[in-house]
Amino acid sequence: QVQLVESGGGLVQAGGSLRLSCAASGRTFSSYGMGWFRQAPGKEREFVAAISWSGSNTNYADSVKGRFTISRDNAKNTVYLQMNSLKPEDTAVYYCAARANSRYISTMIADFASWGQGTQVTVSS
Repeated sequence: QVQLVESGGGLVQAGGSLRLSCAASGRTFSSYGMGWFRQAPGKEREFVAAISWSGSNTNYADSVKGRFTISRDNAKNTVYLQMNSLKPEDTAVYYCAARANSRYISTMIADFASWGQGTQVTVSS
């Protein structure tokens, strides 16, 4: 198992930026793909972005493509989500997640075995 701790959430005005971080421990970080998901009040958890073990492959939800960037630093056991041009509809709790036994990207919640506690992002209009 891997333990994940997110940070960097907060309140920001529309058009602003935030950078989320997710620190991992407990397993060799470079062994697995990582992802970010979000859940808004009253809605199901949804995929935001994913990155392969080396960082060479990424995938984004259409709603954030061109505004969000996922990256990772395997030396620091950390994955990041840079969020620019934020919109009120980006308001949600953001979760990072680690795949169970794969180095590759996935957009499916069921493919991720370990989850952080979440960090709140609120975008005001």
